[in-house]
Amino acid sequence: MAVNTADARLEARWRDILSVHARTMCEIDRALHPHGLGASDFEVLDLLAAGTREEGDQCRVQNLAGRVHLSQSALSRLIGRLEKDGLVVRSVCAEDRRGVYVTLTGKGRELHAAVLPLQRAVLARLLGPTEQD
Repeated sequence: MAVNTADARLEARWRDILSVHARTMCEIDRALHPHGLGASDFEVLDLLAAGTREEGDQCRVQNLAGRVHLSQSALSRLIGRLEKDGLVVRSVCAEDRRGVYVTLTGKGRELHAAVLPLQRAVLARLLGPTEQD
């Protein structure tokens, strides 16, 4: 069976994307490990630090789940670890008792600010402009 060149190019591009993602996540993990964080931990802190006009420095777990690319249970465990470390706090939504908010603590904000340059340096090094840009 002949390989369709368009399919082969598409598959090669997909494999390149996966490779860049895996390499970037590993490098972020390495850079943040001395600070007790991994790439996914940082992503949650970063989203909370960015906040939104509607939610301020808190975010519903359901909204984080759609942006962090983790399963609901994996995200819940990650938030539990961050809470245990004093970086976030969870609270029940007053309007909808089924909803749970996560809020960045002062300690979480300080750690985020300290490691943000490390994460951004990895992104710049691995994803920065190339000769083609």
